[in-house]
Amino acid sequence: MLRIFASLIRQFFFWLLFFALNRAIFLIYYHQLISLESPGSGEVMAGFWYALRLDISTASYLLILPFFLLLLRSLINSRIFDIANKVYTAIITIAYTLITTAELGIYAEWKTKLHYKALNYLSNPDEVYNSASTGQFIWLVIIFILVVLISNIVYNRFIYRKALAVKRNYFGSLIFFIMIPVLLFLGIRGGMQEIPITQSQSFYTKYNILNLAAVNSGYSFTFSMMENYRFMKENPYQFYDDEDAIRVVKGINHVEKDTTVHVLNTQNPNIVILLLESWSADLIYSLGGEEGITPEFEILAKEGILFNHMYASGNRSEQAMSSIFGGFPATPITAITHNLDKVMKLPSLPERLKEEGYHTSFYFGGHLMYGGIKSYVRIAGFDEMVEIYDLPDSLPRGKLGVHDEYLFDFQIAELNRITQPFFSVVFSMSTHSPYDQPMEQVLDWGGSENQYINSAYYTDRCLADYFAKASQQEWYDSTLFIIVADHSHNSYRHWPVHSPQYRHIPMLFYGNVINEVARGTVVERLSSQTDIPVTLLKQLGLETEEFSWSHDLFNPYSPEFVFYEATNGVGWIRNSGHFVWNKTYGFLEMELPEQHKDSLIMEGKAYLQVLFGEFMEY
Repeated sequence: MLRIFASLIRQFFFWLLFFALNRAIFLIYYHQLISLESPGSGEVMAGFWYALRLDISTASYLLILPFFLLLLRSLINSRIFDIANKVYTAIITIAYTLITTAELGIYAEWKTKLHYKALNYLSNPDEVYNSASTGQFIWLVIIFILVVLISNIVYNRFIYRKALAVKRNYFGSLIFFIMIPVLLFLGIRGGMQEIPITQSQSFYTKYNILNLAAVNSGYSFTFSMMENYRFMKENPYQFYDDEDAIRVVKGINHVEKDTTVHVLNTQNPNIVILLLESWSADLIYSLGGEEGITPEFEILAKEGILFNHMYASGNRSEQAMSSIFGGFPATPITAITHNLDKVMKLPSLPERLKEEGYHTSFYFGGHLMYGGIKSYVRIAGFDEMVEIYDLPDSLPRGKLGVHDEYLFDFQIAELNRITQPFFSVVFSMSTHSPYDQPMEQVLDWGGSENQYINSAYYTDRCLADYFAKASQQEWYDSTLFIIVADHSHNSYRHWPVHSPQYRHIPMLFYGNVINEVARGTVVERLSSQTDIPVTLLKQLGLETEEFSWSHDLFNPYSPEFVFYEATNGVGWIRNSGHFVWNKTYGFLEMELPEQHKDSLIMEGKAYLQVLFGEFMEY
């Protein structure tokens, strides 16, 4: 029976070596392109280490069938299971090597991993290699043949050996049946941590070519297929003729006059975004919430610019990232951050600011791999990214990571060593369950959301402490602070998740860089997270054309509407009313004036159609 266990272990290490071989070939093949970006050799080699957990996950998936074959082999003395194992391995090595050699051919042109769109070329397979010269094509074919041959020779001669023949042992088979699935499950999810592994785990450097090399190609391609198979050929939100939908959306987005109201007293401020996890507007008294939950925010609002009709574009943190930093609205069904090939094509606020000499940084007290956030932050161009693995072990932490007060202190200390101007994001976490913040319960009401509102009270207290300490720093007077939620959360009022009230979130501009006449004011207009990039860049006097879905909230001529994804549909808000439509259930809410109902419904549906069409084209 030990031979059965040993065989599975050998197969596990075979796949790890096989993945490493393909990764090494990619790095060698593109060594000149890598050298242009000038990473050190240690940083290049580190990719093998950072790739290991995703490789283990992929290997664990691949070992599910061999596990059953070996289990049957331990019970039935038949060579058919040996043959099936070898055939299976040959098929996987061929398929995987086909993916990796195709990536060698297309990376110079696509600058991404092979993804689901490659299926569009199946009718003409040679088109995968269209951008390659004849000599390059020959080399790719040679590499493919050699990797497949060598891998299968090694497997058949050294991994799956004749010595596999075993005596029947029912007790041993039972142990094998119980123990191995547990180990494979842990391998697949990447360990026992709270959040299962994603492709983001392999992102470790500011050089995207090295990040992409570290991502397991088979895992990436399969995930891309699973994420996109439902809409590979047609837009699931095709309501109107494309020309009509585009015409409507152009009308919606039209800006009559390109101007803005300047609210800053400097054109080159430092910028700090305090991104608050799960803050609903119901936490804020001045936004209609109950009094006493976030008293410190109320004090800040009296000296800043409060946006009282701000809405989250999506309902997940990863959707907020692409909305706030890419100006791209959240989409139903899937998030763009789940698609590496699409994220690479998004505009980026951090990259735009880097062009103006800004140093960029991102701080989070937990794990960033959830929802593709880690890979997005890397691709978006942040110079520094800090998560739980990078924070000192001495910082107190809860189940999910470092508590807000200690993360906020850490960021302040880091900003003291960073050159100005800087653009820095600190992403809070304590208002995410399980709400184990280091604070006594202060609020004794809220029903099922009592722990949530107490966590908000804690983070609010951390905000007060943050600004008290930040105000003592040399860079404080030159800094614009933007406090905004990533998305909302169920509150003590229990709004339906699709409703506008549920999606209502706070946003506050704060700091001594704000003109005195603008302090303590309230922006009444309908606002979306996606409007942050253009609003900010306009205040800095910078161009904004690439952020086509974003609008300047300080331009009185900007269109005024809100779009948000409604799980499988659209939420659409105008000053005259709103509606929520879901593809599965139809209209969930509708408060529209009768005379404009049809045109407003067409606006929202056309917006979703064009948005999702662009998502598909990325």
